[in-house]
Amino acid sequence: MAIKKKTKPAALCCSPVEPQPPASFQGLEGPEADEQLARMAKAMGHPARIRILRLLARKEAKVCSQIVDELPLAQSTVSEHLRILKDAGLIRSSHDGPRIGYCINFETLRKLKALVAII
Repeated sequence: MAIKKKTKPAALCCSPVEPQPPASFQGLEGPEADEQLARMAKAMGHPARIRILRLLARKEAKVCSQIVDELPLAQSTVSEHLRILKDAGLIRSSHDGPRIGYCINFETLRKLKALVAII
């Protein structure tokens, strides 16, 4: 009668139970948070929009014509990119007469960072 040797189970690459996120991440999971992250990721899914975010991050605010001057894009194209970024909450705008100034929405960027951190 042969004696069978007990073998150890194979090591897992991930723990069987996922750790709970820190309390500061509460409200950053679930369908609403997933939708918000997807909306922001989609808005950032174009190189021109990333470039616009970088331009706005370097200065306090810019009007559309200043952004157009720094990009090889038509004014209408830049306006559309700004609309998409604003709809996603990544930038804010303020009116000064007929001019509209754009700046980074740092609160939303902090939330984006937190949403990505728990993936």
